[in-house]
Amino acid sequence: MAGVLSADVPGCLIVTGMPGAGKSTVTRLVAERLPRSARLDGDDLNRMIVRGRVWALGEPGDEARRQVELCNRNLCGLANNFADAGFTPVIDWVIPSREQLEFFVALLGPRPVSFVVLAPGIEVCQYRNTIRDPRDQFTFDGYDALDADMKRELGDVGWWFDTAALSPDQTADHIIRDARRRALVN
Repeated sequence: MAGVLSADVPGCLIVTGMPGAGKSTVTRLVAERLPRSARLDGDDLNRMIVRGRVWALGEPGDEARRQVELCNRNLCGLANNFADAGFTPVIDWVIPSREQLEFFVALLGPRPVSFVVLAPGIEVCQYRNTIRDPRDQFTFDGYDALDADMKRELGDVGWWFDTAALSPDQTADHIIRDARRRALVN
């Protein structure tokens, strides 16, 4: 499918949202529809740390923050390498703050960056998590705080896309067609 994201000079697409928003499914579908793409999953990259890994909200907090920054740098480095080789990087990662988004934009520049927040609502995210394969379910009790933080920090940035009534395929099609126009942040 030809679309705005498959322009001659690949930009970077970041898809974020709360756990259960559909990031993994949608980014996979978007990447499959583009002629040259690479899907970069922050969770997969983080799991490359075999010993000493600390979850983003884990303890000790300073080590968790250090590992989040390392993951962010690695995601951007890989995205830049793929973009330089003519592939559109499609990044799947929770970006909860403006500071973190600005970090990405700075490291990905001067390439265009589109930022899509999948925002189907807390109840939909929680429900989607319950219908996942049990191995993929995510125990998370911070939906209200994360939702409030993301809206406060990022509510005026990118494209906040309510996908509650859309299938993953419909969501992917909308992103390919409209992301560069609706989600461009630089």
